Amino acid sequence: MEKIKNKRIAIIGGGPGGLTLARLLQMNGADVKVYERDVNKDARMQGATLDLHEDSGLKAIRAAGLMDAFKENYRPSADKMRVTDKHALILFDQQTDQVSEETFGDEGFRPEIDRGPLRKILLESLQPDTVVWDSHFKTMAEVGDSWEIEFNNGSFALTDIVVAADGANSKVRPFITPLKPFYSGITIVEGTVYNAEEQTPDIYKLVNGGKVFAFGDEKSLILSSKGDGSITFYTGCKTGEIWYKESNIDFNNNSHVKDWFLKEFDGWDSIWLDLIQNAEPHFIPRPQYCMPLNQSWPSHPNLTMLGDAAHVMPPYAGEGVNMAMLDALELSNCLLNPELLDVQSAIASYESEMLLRFAEVASLTLEQTELLHSANAISNMLELFNQY
Repeated sequence: MEKIKNKRIAIIGGGPGGLTLARLLQMNGADVKVYERDVNKDARMQGATLDLHEDSGLKAIRAAGLMDAFKENYRPSADKMRVTDKHALILFDQQTDQVSEETFGDEGFRPEIDRGPLRKILLESLQPDTVVWDSHFKTMAEVGDSWEIEFNNGSFALTDIVVAADGANSKVRPFITPLKPFYSGITIVEGTVYNAEEQTPDIYKLVNGGKVFAFGDEKSLILSSKGDGSITFYTGCKTGEIWYKESNIDFNNNSHVKDWFLKEFDGWDSIWLDLIQNAEPHFIPRPQYCMPLNQSWPSHPNLTMLGDAAHVMPPYAGEGVNMAMLDALELSNCLLNPELLDVQSAIASYESEMLLRFAEVASLTLEQTELLHSANAISNMLELFNQY
């Protein structure tokens, strides 16, 4: 604690990783501010459900003293999965498994929680006014041993340590390294159906409060239920990097997206078309990127990053939020470790372990991304489940 005593710490980004770090540091008396671009906590809908893993996300939740709150807000059975072919034929079904009430602590248990409730738990664990809303990072400059941060709203903040937790398109990352991510070959189109039980009753029954993974023709379609009765879905297709620009598809027009889906997913059961026809007219194309697996940089004395800012990767292994929260835990441990005598030593120790971990996880993630978009995707998926 001595090395960060009387030092102002600025975390750029109020996602799960940034908020977890703020909580862990505040528990140990650190002076922390989180600068978040959202105007307030209710500014936008939070995304789909997250599955937290025992050795990463849940480990951080325990260290933050928030396990009871998590257990009150997670969604039992939301982790139950069905695997289907493109004709909606169920080939693997966890829905019939008996749900155990005492599974926390089991290595394979991956409880699901919606992003909104997780964010609320973390926000409410922080001291009042820790999060400075409407603070969209613009740039920063060194002032002596400190950083002066400028935000789009015209405000400034002077701080001693900066932690970038501002996601895949981090504006802070270029201050650390010029290394950029590479395109994975897969683009996701994300959509959401609200009031799914009424809007898409057949799909609602198929998902049944859990998840559905559908595969065929080297494409994927992943559906995830949320506690508010909505279903979020993600198509996964092999495309060029800027396909979403070159396609001339208006992703705010259901008819445009429907025409694309009918062509791209030709031969798929008509049940899937219900998703497109009944989704909110705001689809989000997401080209999937990954940082170089061998990335490295010289550690800075007062600047580092975590989560997607440090190591964005495709979502097909479910590691993104877990990696971010584990980053937060390990960075806080390094900053508080009395054996690491100064901040730069703490940052260097954290980054060396974080980059090694990323290389291993990203390698597995890229392998999984390829397998799930191969001609043998279903057999690969079933083989994976049979291993467990």
